Amino acid sequence: MIRSKIQLLAGLGVGLMVMGCSSSSLITAPPISYTNTSPKVAELTDQESRHWGHLDLQQDTIPGMSIDRAYAELLKKKKGEEVIVAVIDSGIDLDHEDIQEVLWTNPGEKPGDGLDNDGNGYIDDIHGYNFLGESFNEQMEMARIVRLKLGDEAYQAAAQEKINEKLPEARAALPQLKQIEALVTLADKNIKTALGKEYYSLADLQGYEPKNVQEERTVGMLMQVISMGENIPDAIEELQAGINYYETMVNYNLNVDFNGRTPVGDDPYDYSDQDYGNGDPNIRDTEESHGSHVAGIIAATRNNKKGVDGVANRVKIMSVRAVPNGDEYDKDIALAIRYAADNGAKVINASFGKGFSPNSEWVYDALAYAASKDVLFVHAAGNDGIDLDDPKNPSFPNDHPNGAQSEFEDNYLTVGALTPMLGSEMVAVFSNYGKKYVDIFAPGQEILSTMPNNGYEFQDGTSMAAPAVTGLAAMIRSYYPSLSAAQVKQVILESGIALDIEVMVGGPEGEEKPFSEISSSGKIANLYNALILASQVANGKASL
Repeated sequence: MIRSKIQLLAGLGVGLMVMGCSSSSLITAPPISYTNTSPKVAELTDQESRHWGHLDLQQDTIPGMSIDRAYAELLKKKKGEEVIVAVIDSGIDLDHEDIQEVLWTNPGEKPGDGLDNDGNGYIDDIHGYNFLGESFNEQMEMARIVRLKLGDEAYQAAAQEKINEKLPEARAALPQLKQIEALVTLADKNIKTALGKEYYSLADLQGYEPKNVQEERTVGMLMQVISMGENIPDAIEELQAGINYYETMVNYNLNVDFNGRTPVGDDPYDYSDQDYGNGDPNIRDTEESHGSHVAGIIAATRNNKKGVDGVANRVKIMSVRAVPNGDEYDKDIALAIRYAADNGAKVINASFGKGFSPNSEWVYDALAYAASKDVLFVHAAGNDGIDLDDPKNPSFPNDHPNGAQSEFEDNYLTVGALTPMLGSEMVAVFSNYGKKYVDIFAPGQEILSTMPNNGYEFQDGTSMAAPAVTGLAAMIRSYYPSLSAAQVKQVILESGIALDIEVMVGGPEGEEKPFSEISSSGKIANLYNALILASQVANGKASL
């Protein structure tokens, strides 16, 4: 059915013809297809690496979403409607130079007066809402289950087993990373002094004559780091990031004695206790960068000669702070989804997930409510490198509650992550996959986007792939507003690009599988094709 749909579109005409300038205009350009599956071996240029997710498989042999091409060829004389996209995440830096112009502003609320002017139940929610209060670090759900004795004995035992699996690894890795970081940092400092220069190359090290055994070891260590494809400053930064990651795991995430909810003041396991949080969904810590990075991928101001361009150009970002530095609470997520649906969001980005969800029914009820409000929910598949179809790998939320054979709602879209390298290594090594539980793949490795304090940084994750598809969905809802959330989902799935290749999945020691078998669509999300199909459906020229 999917392949015949693309063939139908290709037969509708060649060349590009935009009929008029209305948001429902018919596009009769042929869709993109790609049959040359030879691996891409050339390294990306600096310019390509900065926005490879926007490039085109057909023209650039890079598995991007054809965003640049869609704007250049399909949207020149078209203007879409404004679409509100809710980012349920950590806080967003609301003052960022590339985000502040695309923020949603609640038209019925007066800032700073301490009143619920619009009567939506939330005070001073100007750009969204903050369900975390002043909290930041949090436990993983497994640690909360053990601490609070949630669920039955078997549930608690499963949570304890997971802690016993993860905590020793974190405790062992932490001192090792600290030692390596200290050695590399000292070696870097010493060689700079010896060479008399702040910046040095591999050639500088190769040409340097060590004065003693210690210098010989220093030079050898640095050459080894560089030979692994790393420059020294980046290697030190990555080591420091690893130290921070494992310190957070040991001190907060897996620490059964820690209670990160204290600053909030509610009972997070009592759904009726909803009088908490505040109207300031800004970041609380410079480390709280995830939501800012996600928001930039979706809608960073385009063509402003700053930083990066978001996927979508007619979006207002609603910031809903509900994901701490640890596992999110089911109550917060359920209320966040309802808040977004009630306040005009047409797409929700959900770059979060966890292995235990003691009150998942609250979230599923909220998702059903969002479906009733015609809201599309775009969810990251997760970064464990596992097959989500395997019952041994639970992940929440998902669109098949309790292992159901069919999706419980038609507004739920799950996204896996791609690398920029066409071929067997095209699926990111960390990306989860699954013919049943994952719907489509999108760019998610080495993605440049916005960071707090007007910063920009490359990051990896299905958390980066999901907002790319969220931006794509927002574009469809902007230019073809007559389409429902369910139709937008089907457009995205049916218009993606299928590739007849084998890809590595399941982590570094994984296996090869056909790309067609690791998601329900077997495809790469593509904006160019999606706009063509959306125009056909909106004008009654194709059905889903």
